[in-house]
Amino acid sequence: MLNKAPKDIKERLEKLKKTIEHHRYLYHVLDKEEISPEALDSLKKELVEIEQKYPELKTADSPSGRVAGEPLPGFEKITHKVSQWSFNDAFSEDEMREFDKRVKKFLKDSFGRDENPTYTCELKIDGLKVVLDYENGLLYTAATRGDGKVGENVTANVKTIDSVPLRLKKDVSMIVEGEVWMGKSNFKKLNKKREKQGEALFANPRNVAAGSIRQLDPRIVAERNLDTFIYDIAEIKGNIPETQTEELKLLGDLGFKTNKHYKHCLNIEEVISFWKVWQRKSAKEDYLLDGVVVKVNEKRFQDALGFTGKAPRFAIAFKFPAEQVTTVVKDIVLQIGRTGVLTPVAYLEPVLVAGSTVSRATLHNEDEIARLDVRIGDTVILQKAGDVIPDIVSVLKEMRTGKEKPFIFPNKVSECGGDGSIERIPGEAAWRCSNKNSFAQQKRKFYHFVSKKSFFIDGMGPKIIDQLLNVNLITSYPDIFTLKMGDLLALPRFAEKSVDNLLNSIEKSREVTLARLITGLSIPHVGEETAIDLSKHFKTIEEISSAEFETLQAINGVGPKVAEAIVVWFKDGDNLRMLGRLLKEIKVKNESIKIPEKSKIAGKTFVLTGTLKTLGREEAKQKIRHLGGDVASSVSIKTDFVVSGEEAGSKLDKAKELNVKIVDEKAFLDLLDS
Repeated sequence: MLNKAPKDIKERLEKLKKTIEHHRYLYHVLDKEEISPEALDSLKKELVEIEQKYPELKTADSPSGRVAGEPLPGFEKITHKVSQWSFNDAFSEDEMREFDKRVKKFLKDSFGRDENPTYTCELKIDGLKVVLDYENGLLYTAATRGDGKVGENVTANVKTIDSVPLRLKKDVSMIVEGEVWMGKSNFKKLNKKREKQGEALFANPRNVAAGSIRQLDPRIVAERNLDTFIYDIAEIKGNIPETQTEELKLLGDLGFKTNKHYKHCLNIEEVISFWKVWQRKSAKEDYLLDGVVVKVNEKRFQDALGFTGKAPRFAIAFKFPAEQVTTVVKDIVLQIGRTGVLTPVAYLEPVLVAGSTVSRATLHNEDEIARLDVRIGDTVILQKAGDVIPDIVSVLKEMRTGKEKPFIFPNKVSECGGDGSIERIPGEAAWRCSNKNSFAQQKRKFYHFVSKKSFFIDGMGPKIIDQLLNVNLITSYPDIFTLKMGDLLALPRFAEKSVDNLLNSIEKSREVTLARLITGLSIPHVGEETAIDLSKHFKTIEEISSAEFETLQAINGVGPKVAEAIVVWFKDGDNLRMLGRLLKEIKVKNESIKIPEKSKIAGKTFVLTGTLKTLGREEAKQKIRHLGGDVASSVSIKTDFVVSGEEAGSKLDKAKELNVKIVDEKAFLDLLDS
């Protein structure tokens, strides 16, 4: 049964189609670039995903079925003898493994048996595709790809490129395909020259290569020092090599410049390894790379696999992690930095950028929000270039539906402490808390929240909390449980293993007792022992939040001061909203303790002081409670035992003053065992 597409999905699909067509025309036809190729890829990927989920929405004019735009007027048109296809894209290891499965399944269906194709990996050069037609070894025409069927005659310009042979080493008739590109070193020289002459600088080498090939004056092209890599034989009179690697060798033998960094891979895992290696190495090359082209190596398998309506089944472009992608702003939240400055942070639909999934982006300040005109619900271009939190580069306003909401700075922010007032820093675009101590308080509260007494998130110590606060990854407790791999990987001293460990600790801490939850909330005057007293009296946090003052103060260990603090805390709207978010992330479990019938310490109150050799403080408390005893933080006339360890403090003196029984560690262990 087909999924029926909701109205908002249909609307978004139409917006995507119009936006993609607009930017594809600029990029492929006019060689103009309002957004990056990676951002355009991201929009296309979202379009394909929607069409795959709702096939009934795919139409004949969908950009997902097109190869490129119309050819630019001004050059003679050339009808391609061989259709020019584009590649489907893969962005992850899992997508490549799916590609491998599809290839093998298709071959099994075709040959009636299992086949084990191998693959050739070639670097994907970011330039302009050209199609070269040779007759009896002489260059006859050179054309752009155009719309895949009709291109532009750029023969005069291509002839100025030294790496393009005007005569082959053999008198063979053939059509080959390749990429025209400009080296990064030549690009820098060109821009320096233009700067001296007061001319506008070019954006990137890819645009220069494409724009140069379309110059009407070949002399300008000759000055640009363009280069080529030829990678495919589209047609040849004579025998075609049996494998892709043999084809690359033949191209080299005929005098074409081919890229030497290709590899024959025996399986898809070797392909993935090659891709990973070149992610690291790509920046060292003089040409721009945006991925790896993966082709089935065996020609007989290529022929069997054939083509879909727009792309070969035997090949795929395995893209490097994009530096720019598109996503949707779900919310904008103010987060408090180390100096009390309020930074607006966009909460995003999680998206893969630069190899990591991220869900937040900094908006810097009020003026930046105004400059971008970014609103909640907007589709935005996200960029990450090594920063912990990526930036929103621009808003795709053509994607708006009218439901987007502008963000307005509030008058008060409760996390600032005091009356929550904020102020704009004179002469700056930033706002800050009027209460200068708010950040220190915030840090202490987070330290307490993740401690052993509360949620016990192992590995999330003060230094990590400080890092997360300083880069605005967290501002309230629920944010901890929404952290993802990509949010953490760019933090200093964080590798995949350490991030995995921390995320596992966070996951384990999602299940918490009511007492630990209450402790972690940092309600004034409510410590660990009071939280335990409350959890014994109430079954849920909701019951505590609605409890009257009189009910609370009647509980043993609470009293009027603590009761008033609890009532005030749960009447605060910001606290309740935070708690509501937190409860969606965690599970509060009931901790029912079955007390042994013969326990001699049931109902007895203990106070611990000093260090125990054989038990940690938390372990000792737990043993007392499991035997029906209570633990207090201070000595009073209600205290039955003070357990004295090494370097005992003032509690020992207080016990002596009140004549409370003092036991050492051995006597305490005997009590636990009795």
